[in-house]
Amino acid sequence: MTSNKAKNRIEYFVACVAEFAEAFGLDAQKSFDYLDRHCGMDFLMNCYEAEHTVSFADAVIDLQKVCRRNGGHL
Repeated sequence: MTSNKAKNRIEYFVACVAEFAEAFGLDAQKSFDYLDRHCGMDFLMNCYEAEHTVSFADAVIDLQKVCRRNGGHL
């Protein structure tokens, strides 16, 4: 993966964590910890090609669904 592609992915992951945090009233660290614990970060990494084409609002909904299927309660 080129450094530009890696940078784009990292920026997208950071933005998703921030959007998720805002949607659920969390700080960024708690948002990341929750997403990591309930497979949301794995989902973003594995589905980046498709997921980055949808709005952040839709990405937050997708992350919420994935996390709920993996024991999350938000």
